[in-house]
Amino acid sequence: MRGLYLVTPNWDDTDRLLDVTEQALCAGAALIQYRHKDAGPALRREQAAALLALCRRHGRPLIINDHVLLCTELDADGIHVGGLDAPVAAVRGAVGPDKIVGASCYGDLELAQKAQGAGASYVAFGGFYPSLVKKYAVTTAPDIVLQAKASLCVPVVVIGGMTAANARPLVSRGADMVAAISSVVQAPDPFSAAREFVGLF
Repeated sequence: MRGLYLVTPNWDDTDRLLDVTEQALCAGAALIQYRHKDAGPALRREQAAALLALCRRHGRPLIINDHVLLCTELDADGIHVGGLDAPVAAVRGAVGPDKIVGASCYGDLELAQKAQGAGASYVAFGGFYPSLVKKYAVTTAPDIVLQAKASLCVPVVVIGGMTAANARPLVSRGADMVAAISSVVQAPDPFSAAREFVGLF
């Protein structure tokens, strides 16, 4: 788990979603997370299944955001949960030992340590910068990456307003993956945008 971690946008247009995701995969994205907060159950399942097939062709893992049952039904590669969502231990128990379990830890190192102890495969910190997608207080200090790398054994993901330029100091502090949405999917050339992130590693 190292490199660009593409998180999908809230798009109902499945063909467009698959096109942009494939461009990112061809550029070298390491991980894809399906996240569509507004989709109904039928659209969510359709898109997740299509993305899983695409990721399988490219040999990359697909992570499902929040929906544990969807992850298990499709046999996706993993699940990502927020720090205030289902406890990591319960999610790990539901998906089994072989799936990837990611946990949002915001700017809280103690929360990350607890997530690792409960079976998280990676922890995500942020937001570091203002985001076009998620509205949260920008409170995460860059040096939390250094602290996390010194005290944790699992990969560290950074998220929140990421561009290749502002991700660089976080990667230099040891971030294993950079999670991005808008800076890739809304770019005029998603392949080139993804490639910039991949180049950081």
